[in-house]
Amino acid sequence: MSELELPVPSIPNARDAVRALRASQIREVANAGFGVPDVLPFWFGESDRVTPAFIRDAASAALTAGDTFYTHNLGIAPLRAALADYVGELHGPTSPDHVAVTSAGVNALMLAAQLVVGAGDRVVAVTPLWPNLVEIPKILGAHVETVSLGYGEQGWQLDVEQLLGALTPDTKMLLVNSPNNPTGWVMTREQQRAVLEHCRRHGIWIVADEVYERLYYPDSSGDDGVAPARTAPSFLDLAARDERVICVNSFSKAWLMTGWRLGWIVAPARLMDDLGKLVEYNTSCAPAFVQQAGIAAVQHGGRFTQELVRDLKASRDHLVRALSAVPGVDVKAPPGAMYLFFTMTGAARSLELCKAMVREVGLGVAPGSAFGAEGEGFVRWCYACDVARLDAGVERLKRFLARRGARS
Repeated sequence: MSELELPVPSIPNARDAVRALRASQIREVANAGFGVPDVLPFWFGESDRVTPAFIRDAASAALTAGDTFYTHNLGIAPLRAALADYVGELHGPTSPDHVAVTSAGVNALMLAAQLVVGAGDRVVAVTPLWPNLVEIPKILGAHVETVSLGYGEQGWQLDVEQLLGALTPDTKMLLVNSPNNPTGWVMTREQQRAVLEHCRRHGIWIVADEVYERLYYPDSSGDDGVAPARTAPSFLDLAARDERVICVNSFSKAWLMTGWRLGWIVAPARLMDDLGKLVEYNTSCAPAFVQQAGIAAVQHGGRFTQELVRDLKASRDHLVRALSAVPGVDVKAPPGAMYLFFTMTGAARSLELCKAMVREVGLGVAPGSAFGAEGEGFVRWCYACDVARLDAGVERLKRFLARRGARS
């Protein structure tokens, strides 16, 4: 065969399931802010405060001591024990044999999905939802169906009967994020009980993303008052540790450790050997000195977290009052997390709207469409900052809407 007869090589592409994944619209809006002076960014889910000193000092001490080597796949024993004590104090007796340390909460979510989901499996997710949760099962070849929260006078609410109807016997896994990103919705104890009993009957795995469980403001939750004020209702309060429930958590929110990439899983003990294999083939282990920082957080961070939640609630209430006074904005105070997910004039095309706000007034919020079709018509504003910064953002929003009104 001559050179002229050689076959033309195919175009090198990633596999179809990966190419079909949604790109982050939050990043798309943030990218629109590059080169724009003095942007106020409320688009990402993190505080503007640094990790507390006692946590940073623990990591520094570990580095100074040379704690830079590989560790056990499931985490160092002292951190697993500290997490078991922490989870036990909040949700009932928990053994270190049910706890695994991961390289971030999102890594924990991927590992949880890899444990129980494969190609062709049916997954149900409660939405609007952080896109990573919806897309992770798709990477594994699973089919994801959604049940949407509804928005009304009481804010975001779940029709639990609709959810139970979607959890058919052929469902492999349910994904629930409560407190929820982006809406701040919190699943009530009675809703969790109904869902758990239903999933038990049909052998459905529950993967609960409870990363925001400490960011909980029960005065507006509408819950029955059973849940302790320091944590949102959790499936761990109801489920035995060895049934089909995997709870994922992270150090990012309650201790302001977003950049540290440290999380954990609470799961049946019989999964741990297989989970260790998955950790080995994903990341091998979380960094040793970061795990030492994690010990400091869970053992000595109780007062800090209480003060953080107090400050977040004050910021939430302040921003709700300020936005409620803006014509064209409809906002409700959510019972959890660190976001307001609200509707406003122009939000029917939320990505276009958010890009325009960045360009025209330097205001950065996340488009509702980033969280699925169910989120279109809304925008997400992270209020984890001081009120002066929030006030500056509201003034920019007013200026933007006034300009739009003048042009219409």
